[in-house]
Amino acid sequence: MSGGHISEEYRINDRIRVPEVRLVGPNGEQVGIVRIEDALRLAQESELDLVEVAAAARPPVCKLMDFGKFKYETAMKQREARRNQTNVIIKEQKFRPKIDAHDYDTKKRNVERFLRGGDKVKVTIMFRGREQSRPELGFRLLQRLAQDVAELGFVESTPKQDGRNMIMVIGPHRKKAEAKAEREAEKVRVAAERDADQIADRVERAERAAGSSGAAGGSSGPAAPIPAGVPSESAAVPVPTARKRPAMR
Repeated sequence: MSGGHISEEYRINDRIRVPEVRLVGPNGEQVGIVRIEDALRLAQESELDLVEVAAAARPPVCKLMDFGKFKYETAMKQREARRNQTNVIIKEQKFRPKIDAHDYDTKKRNVERFLRGGDKVKVTIMFRGREQSRPELGFRLLQRLAQDVAELGFVESTPKQDGRNMIMVIGPHRKKAEAKAEREAEKVRVAAERDADQIADRVERAERAAGSSGAAGGSSGPAAPIPAGVPSESAAVPVPTARKRPAMR
């Protein structure tokens, strides 16, 4: 039993300064309301800690547990939760109420890209001068955009006037984690295809090199006929014999 350890979240053992507690056993069984001395004695006999888990209750609720193990498991759960959580990022795309077709298509593609990535999109219509007297232009433009990207996102916040601007928020249909997993899978697929193409290219070059060396080492076809009167290299050439000298008398 760790007697004097101070926790920022829980009071344990002799740090619990109340006359009585509602005691819970190590397996979740209800022991009932007991004096703090009896609860500490049971914790010591069980070689466990007495941990105050509900300080606001009357009387406070305490549980017998291994506090070191409890802290470790809690830290692991918090780490796993942080690992699985996704940071929601709000992208922004600005339009003018009298935008031309080309600019609209470009900005719409940006909105689609944001939604595919699992991000929310804040769409802002900026009014200038006399355009502020025609808010219906911005409203119709936002409705058109929402319909065009309906397969990727939904209207999370309906259009509303904010000073000289009109704002609408579009949320993605799929979560950011799913979009991230799909992008990672696509990267793996592209890398595998690239590696396969490189291997096939190396094999093809090796086969061409082997074919070229084989052709160079083989026969070059039938020999050309030898013209008449020209002795061939393989024909027998007469070797002159040495003339004998007369014997000396």
